[in-house]
Amino acid sequence: MEKPNKARCRGWVSAPLLGVAILLLCSFVPVAPTVIGSTFNFRATTATAADIPGKSATFSFRNVMDIYDSLHLETMGLSKSVFRLAVKGMEKLAKSGRLHSSVLSIVDFSQPSSSKRLYVIDLDNSELLYNTWVAHGMKSGKSMANVFSNKPSSNKSSLGFYITGEAYQGSNGYSLKLQGVEKGINDFAYRRAIVIHGADYVSEQFISSQGYIGRSKGCPAVPQEICQPMIDQIKEGTCLFIYHPTSTYRSRSPLLK
Repeated sequence: MEKPNKARCRGWVSAPLLGVAILLLCSFVPVAPTVIGSTFNFRATTATAADIPGKSATFSFRNVMDIYDSLHLETMGLSKSVFRLAVKGMEKLAKSGRLHSSVLSIVDFSQPSSSKRLYVIDLDNSELLYNTWVAHGMKSGKSMANVFSNKPSSNKSSLGFYITGEAYQGSNGYSLKLQGVEKGINDFAYRRAIVIHGADYVSEQFISSQGYIGRSKGCPAVPQEICQPMIDQIKEGTCLFIYHPTSTYRSRSPLLK
């Protein structure tokens, strides 16, 4: 009579073990990997605004036009219409979750290169962080930038909205990657190595000797002495808007419609 008892015992033991085994097998069913948004898809790594520790992906645009008046930007050469366009495009990027900061950088190519035509504005704190010179591409014009291109090796500037990426040390020293977000207008910026970097030809001394600052291969180069602190304030998910009053850009830009 002991053999049947042993068989029953083995059945009692094997049933729970079989159940556990099935559960374990189910727990290891492969799951499709999560695809992270390509907001900063510069190399192998990707990130979204929400992935950046300690950063907020949303902010308020209420009373933003009051900031223009309070900072006296008109007296500094930035027109209200250009500021309004920059804020309009930035707001659309913010609503899509692609920005982490209220800092807005505006390059106004309607002004000559001898003017301080770069404005870096903290909208949340109503503060003008920088107002300085910025270069345009050597094939875009001499003192004034008038011709623009998205093509590699064109040595021309590209208009439109960009999102800043990571800072790095490159052939031009401390530099900042840029992602052009407007297809057919500036989306080849990374392929063209269009970055913000410092340059000795962007200086008051160069203006004094030539009447205009030096030109780049298409990069919005800035003065050497402010390059690093400025990059550190605008890197990783802020908005850059490069403007020129050409009707071609205005009619094509989805962010200004």
